[in-house]
Parts: sequence; structure tokens; C-alpha cells
Amino acid sequence: MNAATFRLRAILAAGLAVVGLAAAVFLVRSPVMPSANGTTLSPIPAPTVDEPSTGRPKPETAVLAGGCFWGVQGVFQHVKGVAGAESGYAGGDAATADYETVSTGTTGHAESVRITYDPTQVTYGQLLRIFFDIVQDPTQLNRQGPDVGTQYRSVIFAQDETQRNIADAYIAQLNRAGAFPAPIVTNVSPGTQFFPAEAYHQDYLNLHPDSPYIASYDMPKLDELKSTFPDLYRA
Repeated sequence: MNAATFRLRAILAAGLAVVGLAAAVFLVRSPVMPSANGTTLSPIPAPTVDEPSTGRPKPETAVLAGGCFWGVQGVFQHVKGVAGAESGYAGGDAATADYETVSTGTTGHAESVRITYDPTQVTYGQLLRIFFDIVQDPTQLNRQGPDVGTQYRSVIFAQDETQRNIADAYIAQLNRAGAFPAPIVTNVSPGTQFFPAEAYHQDYLNLHPDSPYIASYDMPKLDELKSTFPDLYRA
């Protein structure tokens, strides 16, 4: 993998560990714990426009980008109804779909996750609700937390017109409701070719839960998923 990127993540995570005790004390004393996306732990509103939850027995696909794909994949792997989640690249060409090149931020690719799900168990709108509420901060432009660059941008790659309509309607709904302290910058783009990432990126959260980056930035998202959406969480 890109050694410089990994070292940066590790250094930032180590810095968090130093201030972890102070942060923990603050959170214990604070009456409301903020979530990673800037809201409270109360869930954002459910989408008013969604696909039907019955009558569609075939698996469907969603492609979402919201920062480092390790955490995005890891969260959706713990959502009921998700049959598989694969890290990869979307938005650019095949010739540049490798980690070293994508990490330059010049390829048009975003670190993305392809989600295969059973629409009779979880709807596309429910996946988007988790995406906006748990996975990422949709108000951050071309970055997520410590990771900066267009490859970390927030994108919904709509696979068809139904998905595009649901995503557009939900973003408008959340902006009207003032669900976030700033306007949502998540882009809704047409479906594009998805390129699986290298093998060492797959299942990274589950394989390395104690790594400094995962422990600091991504494991708390699993705790939030479990507490905020218990009916959709699976161990």
C-alpha cells in the first residue's frame, strides 16, 4: 500500500491515543455525545422516498464512497441484509485503478465500496441513512477526518434512476430538515465501472480491529451503528 499514507494515518491515530483519556473524560461529563458526522446520537430522519421493501427477491447493488474504504466496508459488513461489501475504486479509468495511483488524487477515482444487499431485508434508503448518519460526514468536501483529497470525497454512484431519485430526494430532505450543521456536499453520480481494490485492503476492519487507525476512526462507528440502529446491526 502507499507507505506515506499509511504512516500518516498511523501518526494521526497515535496522536489521538495521547489525548484519548482527556476526550473520554469530556464525553462522560457531556450530556450529549456527538457522533462522527456532527449530529447527536439521535438518528437522522428516515428517507420519505424509498424503494419498496418487498417483492424484489433478487440481490441489488449499491456503490458508495465516503472516505477511507476500510471503515465504509467494515460498517456495511455489519448491516443486516448486506450479503457482501467490497472495497475498490470508482469514478476513473481502469488504467489508474490501483492504490498507489489513486492516492495521488489525480485519477478521478474515489475510494468506494460495492455493497450487495437483499432488498427484502434492507432497503436502499436504509443503506443511505446509515451512510449519512454513521459512515461519514457529508458536509466535508474532498476529505473525511484526517484523510484529505478527492479520492476521499463523498459520492453516491447511483446504479439506476430509482437509486438516483431516492438519493436526490433524501439529500434535499436532510438539507430542509437541517440535519447537519452545514449543507450536504455529497455528490450523486451516475453508476460507473467499479474496480476491486487490492487484496490487502479487503476486510481490513475485521482483520485489523486493533490497528491504531481502525481503532481510532472506525471501530466507534460500529458501536454507533449498534446503538443507533439496533434492528439493522448484526455482529
